[in-house]
Amino acid sequence: MNISPSRRFVDLSVVFEDRPTSPPGHQPKIDYVDHRGSFEVFSRAFGGLEEGDLLDGEGWAVERVSLSTHAGTHMDAPWHYHSTTNHRLIPGGEPSPTIDQVPLEVCFRPGVKLDFRHLDAGYIVQPEDIDRELQRIGYQIQPLDIVLANTVSGQRHRDPDFADCACGFGRAATLHLLEMGVKVVGTDSYTWDPAFKATAQRFKETGDRSLLWEGHKAGREMAYWQMEKLCNLEQLPAFGFTVICFPVKIHRASAGWTRAVAILDN
Repeated sequence: MNISPSRRFVDLSVVFEDRPTSPPGHQPKIDYVDHRGSFEVFSRAFGGLEEGDLLDGEGWAVERVSLSTHAGTHMDAPWHYHSTTNHRLIPGGEPSPTIDQVPLEVCFRPGVKLDFRHLDAGYIVQPEDIDRELQRIGYQIQPLDIVLANTVSGQRHRDPDFADCACGFGRAATLHLLEMGVKVVGTDSYTWDPAFKATAQRFKETGDRSLLWEGHKAGREMAYWQMEKLCNLEQLPAFGFTVICFPVKIHRASAGWTRAVAILDN
């Protein structure tokens, strides 16, 4: 395969770390076994070896990881949002697909970046915000484009308030994108929705249940796939790049860890 020397790859995925860079419940736990620590298991695998039988007496390095499917950069499946989907398209809806059922063709598509870094923490992105940004960058969304939202969270993955510091998409804005033919979206924030903290305060003040997880719950009406905890979106142009974002294939899971990458032909 010939790769043009002018082609640039931008890693959009955060690294899994055994440190408090994620809120409780989503923090990975990684147990590291080095080349010396693995010798006993390595020896048994080969019928009983002495350390002198191995080059430099070293076996393999291996890690044991415990983490949520929603830790780190990942893709949510419609099953995460609701047990059924496409109620707008099919009377009574249909079962929501899980992450092992993602159509691969929607994970390798042209990308467009919406720069919402100027929007405040907890702000609910509206359809007019999307239209205004598209007009600013001079782009018209095409069916199956992958839409990425660049928020202030992109520079704050290690901050204690990461989960609460950015704007998010509500029901109307999410459906606005889906009605344009978008199937995959992504954000560098902790969640596609407005921050839980901001939503909880609005619900306390208004009692309006439609505010609860409204961006995600738009998936009950129309199925879509959603990436969270992306990074390096500020390195991307507004459009003219390709996104590759195949999730790990986990049986019946609500999400899968994803090594998202953008490719730019400079």
